[in-house]
Amino acid sequence: MAQHFLLSAAARTLSLKEIYKGGEEAAYQTFKAIRWAENDGEAVCPHCGCVETYEITTRRKFKCAGCYHQFSVTSGTIFASRKMAFVDLLAAICIFVNAVKGLSALQLSRDLDVQYKTAFVLSHKLREALAREVDNETLDGEVEIDGAYFGGHIRPANHIEDRVDRRKLENQTGKRRVVIAVRQRHGRTRTFVRNSEAEGVEIASRIVSRKSVVYADEAPHWDRLHANWIVGRINHSKAYSADGANTNAVESYFSRLRRMVTGQHHGVSPKYLHQYSAHAAWLEDHRRRDNGANANGVIANAMTAPVSTVWCGYWQRAKRKAA
Repeated sequence: MAQHFLLSAAARTLSLKEIYKGGEEAAYQTFKAIRWAENDGEAVCPHCGCVETYEITTRRKFKCAGCYHQFSVTSGTIFASRKMAFVDLLAAICIFVNAVKGLSALQLSRDLDVQYKTAFVLSHKLREALAREVDNETLDGEVEIDGAYFGGHIRPANHIEDRVDRRKLENQTGKRRVVIAVRQRHGRTRTFVRNSEAEGVEIASRIVSRKSVVYADEAPHWDRLHANWIVGRINHSKAYSADGANTNAVESYFSRLRRMVTGQHHGVSPKYLHQYSAHAAWLEDHRRRDNGANANGVIANAMTAPVSTVWCGYWQRAKRKAA
């Protein structure tokens, strides 16, 4: 029997041992090479685009010969103002991509020996960068759509006579959200967090090509899909797949997301559920790629992502609000 790719040596092209053996300078050169790949790793001024720069070696900064702007390899990116060493940052990314069912901030903080706050913000910055990879991407060919509810768990009362019907709206906590996943077969997955699964029809109208074949389950709100696409429906009460109609690919994604939420994070705030869902989608889409390529992909996404308006200064703002 042929060996599964993920069990082979070809799937392991990066390890923590190699990262720390290479040291800080090798990690720094990795970030330079990926950020300025189009210039063979040589610095390009982010202010004016000039390639004539010189290095301030004592501070690991560069100065533009044209506009005299000073910058570093992470200036203007999601890693701007970082305080972590490059070798630790690269190690964090390695751990992040190796965790195929997601990674809790507590575990990352222990692995890197940093504060929980540092690990929490870093993880969310990486998720924000990953989500940008499929921004504005249109899905075509065979596309599956489905939704799954997360959050809003209500613990039943101890005594049976005190228990309520947790399905009723008046007994909900208001934290329950639905993740709507639109997945192209053998392609990419786009995710959206909404209050109702029926909102997926409007989402599909924006991101799915009209030439596509769309597959959905028997839920009545998907009936509206027939107006714009050729639609294949599958009744899950009778079968998982019939005559090519199924939503197995999108269900595979939800399986990963549920294991991430329940097994790693044990609960996710609706405020940030969109980032966890995008993280799971990225892991699912790149599950057949070696971990070194995945790590390089994360760095490339982070180096093209602008400074985060949400996570830059997150704890400082939280402290001010609490005061």
